[in-house]
Amino acid sequence: MDIVGNLNSAFREIPAWTIYVVGAVWASWLFYLGLTGGLGAEPINALEREYGEVALKLMVVGLVVTPLRKYTGVNLLKFRRAIGVTAFFFVLAHFSVWAVLDIGSLGRVWVDILKRPYVTIGMASFLMLIPLAITSNNTMVKRLGAASWRQLHKLTYPAALLGAIHYIWLVKGFQIEPLVYLAIILGLLAVRFKASQRLRTA
Repeated sequence: MDIVGNLNSAFREIPAWTIYVVGAVWASWLFYLGLTGGLGAEPINALEREYGEVALKLMVVGLVVTPLRKYTGVNLLKFRRAIGVTAFFFVLAHFSVWAVLDIGSLGRVWVDILKRPYVTIGMASFLMLIPLAITSNNTMVKRLGAASWRQLHKLTYPAALLGAIHYIWLVKGFQIEPLVYLAIILGLLAVRFKASQRLRTA
């Protein structure tokens, strides 16, 4: 039985826009839980963290798409753009909950960005994702040209790396999950670096 072939056939039947629908439903459900006490005694902090974790997971999944296809044959390329845009949506939601519901003051937002290193790093990651989200459409690919567009979207790697570091600094005490994300991202960066070196050598 060709498991990879069957998986790819199944994925071809699923439209990419389902990623947006699932993301919107999940974000709404988390917000509802926050409103109704389903996220515990500190719903704002919990909602902020939930949105951030989903965003980081989606960023990692987006980075895995290419090596997954290369080394296993499983083809998720049609979903990569939707995964990236949905990741940005959750990063934006994470930032909005922090800035509006948690901090609640533009002045305090700027103070936190400038004084707290983990906030500075998180903001840097967020800013890197903005041009990626803006150019994640066919019109911008044509305007920029394929080569320039690909170069721009390499920002995904440092953005994900900074996101993982932000998460590690944010959590209290030793937790394995943020370290796992960092290890995966560093591994993917190493794979990409080796591939680039081989191409240059060739």
